[in-house]
Amino acid sequence: MSKSRPIFKDEVKNIRKISNTFSTAILYKDEQGVPIVQPLNPSLDDDILNFFKCYKCYDLIPPSTKLVVLDTELVLKKAFYAMVDTGVRACPLWDSAKQAFVGMLTITDFIRILQKNYKGPNTEMEAFEEQKLSNWKGITELTTDLIQVSLDSGLLEAVKMLIENKIHRLPIIDPESGDVAYILNQKPLLKFLFNVPNLRTSNHLKRSIAEAGVGSYGKIAIAEESTTVIEALNRFVNNGVSALPIVDDEGRLTNIYSKFDVINLAATKSYDDLEITLKEATQHKIYFDGVHCCTGSESILTVMERLVSANVNRLVIVDDDQKVVGIVTVSDFIHFLVLRHSSTAPSNRNIRAASLSLTENEAATDESWKYMDPDSPPRWFHVS
Repeated sequence: MSKSRPIFKDEVKNIRKISNTFSTAILYKDEQGVPIVQPLNPSLDDDILNFFKCYKCYDLIPPSTKLVVLDTELVLKKAFYAMVDTGVRACPLWDSAKQAFVGMLTITDFIRILQKNYKGPNTEMEAFEEQKLSNWKGITELTTDLIQVSLDSGLLEAVKMLIENKIHRLPIIDPESGDVAYILNQKPLLKFLFNVPNLRTSNHLKRSIAEAGVGSYGKIAIAEESTTVIEALNRFVNNGVSALPIVDDEGRLTNIYSKFDVINLAATKSYDDLEITLKEATQHKIYFDGVHCCTGSESILTVMERLVSANVNRLVIVDDDQKVVGIVTVSDFIHFLVLRHSSTAPSNRNIRAASLSLTENEAATDESWKYMDPDSPPRWFHVS
């Protein structure tokens, strides 16, 4: 499969005249190696949209990447241990009988299974010890198609699928073999945005995140150091959030507990006692380099660069007293920069700083999925 990519200066000697015609241009080679020009308009908004339209999902796959595929006959405990040992956050599920990929196993599934099966301290959870991926809630009973994109799909299409389906990871499938080539998430998409010409010099990105309404403000789900792990898991599921800022008695930010930290329970084999406090649980984080913060007065570009350089999914927005006032995520920036002009973009993704709180209708929209039947299967049981 031929990969489109920007071509180098020595390859464009015959098309230098293009620079006299267009303000900006992205150059490609087609399958025959012939240069292709995609002119971009002076407007940054148009540049970003065109930039994502020009590139394919294939262009975002790094030269070296890790992909772990799990068979649906694997026992739950071994499946999650495999995620811990390999350090991945999502695994495609393969059904040997169907000879097809039938879903994704994520950390969210680990949380939902823990929440459903936890009976109390030191009580063994039989589901982890005995049940297989295939028989947890009956994989053969569902008929929903697995959400996926092709290697040849445009990045704009992939971005829309991530945001509109409220998912964080999207399988990229090789259309010829049907194999999963890569699991796309939003962090590399945000990093890729820095290839947009003149991005850093745009006045559009010099506004503060509070002024632009990038992020969520007010009614932020938080936790205390005394909050138990099972209480935190319930807040993850019931509030539809992926991280809980941890505050002290005076409300000042001290730490953060995210969904990814829950996988430490499998690593330390301590998921049979979820009554321990977050203070205890966060003392043994496998991957932790501090809480990354920002203020509402910092510019869009500054906060973007901090997210990319720190390689994190979110920043906690704090005031001058280090008290939590909001959270800004990679998804917020993807929506703000790429999808905010799209008629199909969700209308309530970014909550305006001026309101400082969710309205009743917005809360119902943003968290509508939490009213799903608690006995419904995990989202990774999307089968065809």
